[in-house]
Amino acid sequence: MVRTARPLIVTEDLDLLDDLLRLCAAAGAEPEVHHAVPERRPGWTDPPLVLVGDDAAARCRGATRRPGVLLVRREPDDPGVWRRAVEIGAEGVLVLPGEESRLVDLIADAVEGTGRQALTVGVIGGRGGAGASTLSCALALAAARAGQRTLLVDGDPLGGGLDVLLGGERAEGRRWPDFAASKGRVAGAALEESLPAVRGVRVLSWDRGDPVQVPPEAMRSVLAAARRRGGVVVVDLPRRADGAVTQALAQLDLGLLLVPGELRAVAAAHRVAGAVGTALRDLRTVVRGPYAPGLDERWIADALRLPLVGELPADEGLSAAGDGGPPPGADARGGLGRFCDAFWEQVLAPERAA
Repeated sequence: MVRTARPLIVTEDLDLLDDLLRLCAAAGAEPEVHHAVPERRPGWTDPPLVLVGDDAAARCRGATRRPGVLLVRREPDDPGVWRRAVEIGAEGVLVLPGEESRLVDLIADAVEGTGRQALTVGVIGGRGGAGASTLSCALALAAARAGQRTLLVDGDPLGGGLDVLLGGERAEGRRWPDFAASKGRVAGAALEESLPAVRGVRVLSWDRGDPVQVPPEAMRSVLAAARRRGGVVVVDLPRRADGAVTQALAQLDLGLLLVPGELRAVAAAHRVAGAVGTALRDLRTVVRGPYAPGLDERWIADALRLPLVGELPADEGLSAAGDGGPPPGADARGGLGRFCDAFWEQVLAPERAA
C-alpha cells in the first residue's frame, strides 16, 4: 500500500475542522488533529504541513519555528490576523471558503512531495491498425523492466482495453468510468494505489461496459495526478483530437507517431500530425515495415517533416498481441522488446544525468 505523510490540524473550531477534514480528504490526506501544539516535539515538527486554526493561534505561540505552517480562518475581515500569523511563524494566511482550491493543492503537494514529474510519452497511430496500442504496452513493460515507476493510460475508449492486451482484464482495481466525474485535484498516491497492477505496471484502462465519455477536466486532473508520482507515464491515444485528447496532448513531454511503411499510411499520418501538432510540443515518428517499393524509414520521416526515433523491427508481437500469448514486448530478447529498451535508454539518459 502507498503511504503518505499526514498533515497536522490544530483547532477547536468544529466548523473549521469539518472544512479542513473535507479538504484533506479531497487531497487524499488523512490528518492528525490536535487542539493545541502536540506535547511531543515530533508531533509538531514532523508533519509535512501544519494547519493552525485562527482560534488556536494563541495556543501555538512559543512553538518551535518550522516551515510549512499556515494560519487558516473563515472570516476575511480581521486586520490582526497577520500579527497572529507572525507570532506563530506561519508562512501565510488562508481564508475559507475562497481559498479552498489553493489549500487542497498545498495539502496534496505537502503529502505527495514535489519531486520531478513523470516523463510522459504518448503514442498515436498514423492510421488505423498501425499498432499504437501494442507499442504503448511494450513501452510500459520496458519502462517497468528498467526499474521505473510506470503508469499506462488507455486514452481510447473504443480500443478494446489495454488491460486486455496485457492479460490483466481480471485484475482488481479502478477503471476510467470511476474517474470520469473527476474535477480539480486528484491525489496521485490514491490514484496509483487504486489501479490494477499488471507485470509491474499500473494500468488505467476501460471496463467491459458501454463506452464512457471522459470530460476534458477529468483527463487533465487524472493525468496531472499520474505525472506527480514521477517515473514514466505512457498514454495510448486515439487518432481523433477531441477535448479530452487535447488535454492529454498538452501534458505529454514526447509524442510518438507510429507509421506503417505504405503511402496511404504516410498520407493519413500527415493529417494526424497536423491535427495533434498544435497541442503537442515534441512529436517524433516511429516507422514500421514492411515497406512499399521505394519507401524506407528515412523517406517517411522526411515526408512527414518529423524527427525519426527509429524503425520498429518486424516482430510477431505486433501481430499476435491479444491472441492469448504473452503481452507485447514482454520478451526483452524479441525485436519489439529490444526496440523499447533502447528507446528508454536514450530518452531517460538526460533524466538520470540531471
